Amino acid sequence: MTKLRRLLQDASYLHLIDRSEQALAKVLGLVLLVVMVAGTVQLIGAVALAVVQPDTPWLGSKLNSVLGDLLTLLIAIEVLQNITSYLRRHVVQIELVLLTAMTAVARKVIVLPPGAESKPQLLAGLGVAVLALAGAYWLVRSLSLRKPPSRTGPAIRFREQDR
Repeated sequence: MTKLRRLLQDASYLHLIDRSEQALAKVLGLVLLVVMVAGTVQLIGAVALAVVQPDTPWLGSKLNSVLGDLLTLLIAIEVLQNITSYLRRHVVQIELVLLTAMTAVARKVIVLPPGAESKPQLLAGLGVAVLALAGAYWLVRSLSLRKPPSRTGPAIRFREQDR
């Protein structure tokens, strides 16, 4: 019972939560790294196979597919940077998250299938997403240039008792 009571005290509990977050971020980073390596090997294999075949139409859907796969791997790299940044600084860097989201929307625009111009709602939605992300990035960036971040490390407890 005393171990449970000690665990539920603020300092011990925060330490447990902080350690759990770090362990989970490390596991997620490792899983993402394995997926990225497998995706890269698969992409290299697909491109090598397509290069060997002389009748591969590179200027059609094949190029769109390769670009989509490349951009997906770049987005995965950005997500891995988000994870490693969190492990280093114990802070989620919103600028990096917004840049990753902008890359994902740009990927979607680049790999739009033929005939997408006949879907004005889709194009308008992507346009609104780009504007919203760009506006959010500008706002966060302008605020972060004015003042330093308020939290730069893990939560710590104060030695003084509350009055």
